Amino acid sequence: MHENLAEMIGKIEKYPQLEMFKVPLKHFIKEEHELVLLSKKIDWDQLDKDLSIYYCDDNGRPAIPIRTIAGIILLRRMFNESDESILDRWVENPYWQYFCGEVYFQHELPFDRTELIKFRKRIGEKGSEQLLKMTIHLFSKKEIQEKEVLLDTTVQEKNITFPTDVKLQKKIIEKCRKIARKEGIELRQTYKRELKQLMIDQRFHEHPKRKKRARAAARRIKVIAGRVVRDIERKMDNGKKEKYKKLLDIFNRVLGQEKDGKNKIYSIHQPYVKCIAKGKEAKKYEFGNKSSIAKTKKSGIIVGAMAFTDNIYDGDTLLPQLEQTERLTGYKPKVGIVDRGYRGRKIVNGVKIVIPKKLPAFANNYQKQKIRKQFKARAGIEPIIGHLKQDHRMSRNYLLDEQGDMVNTLLAAAGFNLRKMLQRLKAEALNIFVEFIWQIFIFDRNLKYAF
Repeated sequence: MHENLAEMIGKIEKYPQLEMFKVPLKHFIKEEHELVLLSKKIDWDQLDKDLSIYYCDDNGRPAIPIRTIAGIILLRRMFNESDESILDRWVENPYWQYFCGEVYFQHELPFDRTELIKFRKRIGEKGSEQLLKMTIHLFSKKEIQEKEVLLDTTVQEKNITFPTDVKLQKKIIEKCRKIARKEGIELRQTYKRELKQLMIDQRFHEHPKRKKRARAAARRIKVIAGRVVRDIERKMDNGKKEKYKKLLDIFNRVLGQEKDGKNKIYSIHQPYVKCIAKGKEAKKYEFGNKSSIAKTKKSGIIVGAMAFTDNIYDGDTLLPQLEQTERLTGYKPKVGIVDRGYRGRKIVNGVKIVIPKKLPAFANNYQKQKIRKQFKARAGIEPIIGHLKQDHRMSRNYLLDEQGDMVNTLLAAAGFNLRKMLQRLKAEALNIFVEFIWQIFIFDRNLKYAF
């Protein structure tokens, strides 16, 4: 079974037989480059072992080597690339190819971009957590096992437009037409011409002179959407109803929801999206999911990242987040520093929760300074979240469904940690070079004075 599994995954040889007419990558790249140093620091054999459990042991075509595809996934997050652009840049960049285990420079794409989608689905949340764990353990034990961690939540917005009821009802009508064409169903009426005029009429509905006409148009669009859904349901046989059951349920939920109702649907293709208000002045509501981030206080390493399906209270995210942090680092922190959004939690899973509050009157100056320092440190997680969103593809989540929310959050955190290690290796290599030049200068000066 294990032999078959090894055959199915596909392997990169550790010591390949070199070809006479090809120049190996390591002969024309800089050995001190930070990506070369990072590739040597990662335990690729352990990563192969951790992710190989997600491959079947049936006979068939060997899969893409884990180092190749996992390396590209990690490079994509480090350098904020899309599925299309990462492969194009990979072909151009010898350092990226070396990072992914290639021996010779490749002139063709390593695989089709759809393989990235399949790989993310294959490994899922647990496999993505293994990638994050690998990036955490690139740092020293002292750095990742700090006594104090900073925790905060943010909204990971989904790739949807700002939702309105009219927009959703129009999409329902269009999707019903598409289903009818696909299944050969003749609708009683398509309302194509009328819907086009109604969408024009309902625009600028807040204008005093257009309000009456716009409201009438919005009501009419809802009526048409209900008629088309009922028409298509009547003309479907049991087999087709079962096939489109999930989609028809979403249509009926959208048509039945009220303005002030709960558990509303904001997108047809992403029905799990939540409307979350974080109290921002510029952006009152955000549509996506809530994600939680845990970061070490001093070293600034992300030691935990989770996405939640429901819009739960911030205090309720502490227990699963601290459990994940312990699982990834092998250490339970003593103190968790949070903001006032976590009020009501003092000790969670044996961890003391510190929330900014009014300084006690009986405290001396030393105690007051210590408390103030903790509260100031808490703000250090805000720019980390900003970097996750702007530099590691967490500002807008393009991955599908709830699993996509989990995977996107975990891979963004993994990309942040790798970028941090990359910058550290770059600085260390630069320091070594400067020290080397300085030693040459000292030697030359001493030699000059000797003669």
